[in-house]
Amino acid sequence: MTEAATITVDVISDVMCPWCYIGKRRLEAALRQVTDIDVSVRWHPYQLDGTLPKEGKDRQQYLSDKFGGLNNALSFYQQIEAAGAEEGIPFAFDRIRLSPNTLDCHRLILWARADDLQDEVVERLFKAYFIDGKDLTNPETLVDVAQDAGMQSDLVEQLLETDSDLEKTKKSIGQAQEMGVTGVPCFIIDGRFAVAGAEKAETLAAAIRHADETRTAEPKQAMH
Repeated sequence: MTEAATITVDVISDVMCPWCYIGKRRLEAALRQVTDIDVSVRWHPYQLDGTLPKEGKDRQQYLSDKFGGLNNALSFYQQIEAAGAEEGIPFAFDRIRLSPNTLDCHRLILWARADDLQDEVVERLFKAYFIDGKDLTNPETLVDVAQDAGMQSDLVEQLLETDSDLEKTKKSIGQAQEMGVTGVPCFIIDGRFAVAGAEKAETLAAAIRHADETRTAEPKQAMH
């Protein structure tokens, strides 16, 4: 297929967002429904809580503050566990000890684009956090993720010690907010259509097919 025939799906997401993990699974299911269309997926940063300190915050305290008590949080996450189970995600919220600031995670996802490994890195970050209960503020966790995904982990380790692409990442988050994104996941399809939330696979597949059927000869401008 020609480059002009490719439909780009830009996913605005945060790795500490369980609905984004569910949304990834539903997108994958949607792509299996539109195998006749060439689709390219790119991941973009968002922060559910940009006020979290770099070292993160105790998970229990974070949930209590956010939901007005742990019981309220428990009820909320039971719904997410049920939705995750339908998509084959065995959420293990009880293993999570720290709510992370995810800026470094987003830098890692950005770097993974050069090697076309974004999807691998995003998947491993979700698993590390939601299933294994790993600390995403720990550079060692991110280096391990990079290595498992096939990135140059030595380079990643060096870059994490710097502020490389930190401002670029913050700018991208700001761009999403300026576009009107107030929650994630948000799927921007062919730079023209937005699907907000972890919609069902059928909805995402229909949006991709609609984008393919209505596009002009010139490829649309996607996010950068």
